[in-house]
Amino acid sequence: MGTRPHQAHPALVLFALSVGAFAIGTTEFAAMSLLPFFARDLGIDAPTAGHAISAYALGVVAGAPVIAAFGARLPRRTLLIGLMAMFAVGNGLSALSPSYGWMLAFRFLSGVPHGAYFGVAALVAASLVPIERRAQAIARVMSGLTIATVIGVPVANWMGQAMGWRSGFFVVTALTITTMTLVALYAPRDAGDPRASPARELGALAKPQVWLTLLTGAIGFGGLFAVYTFVASTMMEVTHVSPAWVPVVLAIFGIGLTIGNLVSAWLADRSLNRTVIGVTLWSAVALALFPFMAGNIWTLCLSIFLIGAGGGLGTPLQARLMDVSGDAQTLAAALHHSAFNIANALGPWLGGLSIAAGYGLTSTGWIGAALSLGGLGIFLLSVGLERRSTRLVAIPCE
Repeated sequence: MGTRPHQAHPALVLFALSVGAFAIGTTEFAAMSLLPFFARDLGIDAPTAGHAISAYALGVVAGAPVIAAFGARLPRRTLLIGLMAMFAVGNGLSALSPSYGWMLAFRFLSGVPHGAYFGVAALVAASLVPIERRAQAIARVMSGLTIATVIGVPVANWMGQAMGWRSGFFVVTALTITTMTLVALYAPRDAGDPRASPARELGALAKPQVWLTLLTGAIGFGGLFAVYTFVASTMMEVTHVSPAWVPVVLAIFGIGLTIGNLVSAWLADRSLNRTVIGVTLWSAVALALFPFMAGNIWTLCLSIFLIGAGGGLGTPLQARLMDVSGDAQTLAAALHHSAFNIANALGPWLGGLSIAAGYGLTSTGWIGAALSLGGLGIFLLSVGLERRSTRLVAIPCE
């Protein structure tokens, strides 16, 4: 067997992939933080503007399985570059949106390559290290997204306030072009998998454990987005602070998300299932406390940090999908981010309904806690079925 082409510079490969995650994280979360500003500019209210967030998420949901199924045979390096090119076009057009309708269309287009990029990047990252360190390798890629919430999103929010919300999307376009260059330079030059096919990838959908893991993310992550989407509006209308505080609080959220991602990955390499259970419980408690902590800027900062730390759920779920998906690795990995963005659509939608019904901006915390508990219930069902199946297989035939 020959030497693998990526062995020489695994750190550079992970860095290149994390820059793409940084670009994606910046646009995904910055769009939420810029919501009050583009809502005003496009002449719509905050709940309606939240549909632009949902449109992006639905683009991820639609794009990930199609691209993963039909692109699985391509060299991963080629696929990653193509996905970033599509992402650059979508964000560039978002910056030029002349109306709310066009904004919805361009945010949907921007979301299409998101899930497939993260899915393929996670597989590349896991291939660089021994299996007992794969969650930490995936976390290093995902750290680009979490660091984006510390640096990229607050900077984009500041630019949005200083130079107009469109500037934030132009910055993401530039970051995406940078990612294309780095991936072209450092990603492994693999030959692709000639045995891959849409039929083989779609085989993942026949596995109940794949569906249950995806549902855990789709429901359990929704709570974080229910609160985060409206946090800028909450700060201005409930906490009554200057808009200048918004980037600070967003950075605090990002610090919590970064720490949660790294810690949960370290724990997942030791006990994956217990880590998922622990993080979902953490999220439920943190979100339930949000309505009581939103009235004061200092307690709000603590609350947002705790909620951000719950975002560490993503990496353990990605690792679990690798365990339960068999040969359909590309589709399962990409579908994880479809599930993540179903949460991104579900959380803001339910939060917006609660606000529109007159329950107030802080009611998003209660919505979030319920979603986290729902995700926990689904995961406990998954683990219970898995253990039952294992016991049945272990019983010797008479």
